[in-house]
Amino acid sequence: MSGYLAGSWSDFSVAVVGASAALTGLLFVAVSINIEQILATGALAARALCTMLLFVVPLVVGVLLLVPGQSPSALGVELIATGVVAGTGLLRVNRPANRGDLEPPLSWLLIRLGPSLAVPASLVGGGTSLLAGAGGGLYWVVPAMVAAFLGGLATVWVLLVEIRR
Repeated sequence: MSGYLAGSWSDFSVAVVGASAALTGLLFVAVSINIEQILATGALAARALCTMLLFVVPLVVGVLLLVPGQSPSALGVELIATGVVAGTGLLRVNRPANRGDLEPPLSWLLIRLGPSLAVPASLVGGGTSLLAGAGGGLYWVVPAMVAAFLGGLATVWVLLVEIRR
């Protein structure tokens, strides 16, 4: 499989889109079950928004990878744009002022800030690599998807379980 041919990544894309849709549904369940507690604390509302962004980015990337006949250059530009938009949103939502009093700084750093930096950086790296025709191409997308899913799942756990402790 080549890192520069989007058609070779269709199975990966379908899996990412399906997982993203399922996890987004899980997020909506978590938020609806605990809506009072989430709305009572601005930090939890910010975490829910961050999680939604982390689950929507793989959905968008998966759809972009499934566009038939798209040139590597066009996909590269789309990945860079997605990375920049996602990074702007994620970093805005996860600024230090949005860290809750009960959220330890290490937790904020690893679960919220880490994916907020890793996801856009990997997407921009992948897009740049596609444009250059060297450096790994779409293999850069894999760590972005893993970071998005793991970061989002950690926060869903907080919204489903930890919020009730």
